[in-house]
Amino acid sequence: MPNPTAAILIIGAEILSGRTRDANMHYLAGELTRIGIDLMEVRVVTDDHGAIIEAVNALHSRYDHIFTSGGIGPTHDDITADAVAAAFGVPLAIRDDARALLAAHYERTGLEFNAARQRMARIPGDATLIENPISAAPGFSIGNVHVMAGVPNIFQAMVASLLPHLTGGRPLLSQTLRIDQGEGVIAGPLGDLANEFADLSIGSYPFIQNGAYGSNIVIRGTDPGRIDAAMARLAALFPREGA
Repeated sequence: MPNPTAAILIIGAEILSGRTRDANMHYLAGELTRIGIDLMEVRVVTDDHGAIIEAVNALHSRYDHIFTSGGIGPTHDDITADAVAAAFGVPLAIRDDARALLAAHYERTGLEFNAARQRMARIPGDATLIENPISAAPGFSIGNVHVMAGVPNIFQAMVASLLPHLTGGRPLLSQTLRIDQGEGVIAGPLGDLANEFADLSIGSYPFIQNGAYGSNIVIRGTDPGRIDAAMARLAALFPREGA
């Protein structure tokens, strides 16, 4: 049975402008690989209501899970909840359970639970809350879309809260072999190997070191026996000097 599939939607003008380097995609990709959910696509959109709706609509019908990052804070440009609610055609309003979590948090910290902070209690329809043990403001899941914060440590905490509730498949495994020859030399035999092991993913990642060309060949799949067999064939095709 094939693994569930996923896409990541990164939301934020700061990512597209280069002001902020995204870390959430890299982190989530590793976590999804670990539990056997295959990441198939990553999109980045700006803080634009229509662009977010379009991306959510395009992705949530194509993949089993959509994970979003960014745009659920207290400021005017935090519009992800609004756009996701619109994409699903459901109302967005302050919900009692989310409001109670935030009210308790701000009472503990001694900060005012003002109107801006109450915006973070707006949850669409009957979405399920995603726990946020760091700053209390919850994410939420609606349908197959999981909406989370953009701040990396909060995003990671939300991911840790969410993933135990999702059904994964077989973890993606990988092995790597360094070949000290250029891709132009190894391309033919490597293509034949990829055809022979069509159930695996075989990628070539070239490098130049001390003026010499080489490539790291990475073989990925869910069957360790097949990966071992492909690695043995690869090593036989390109034996290391002195071996």
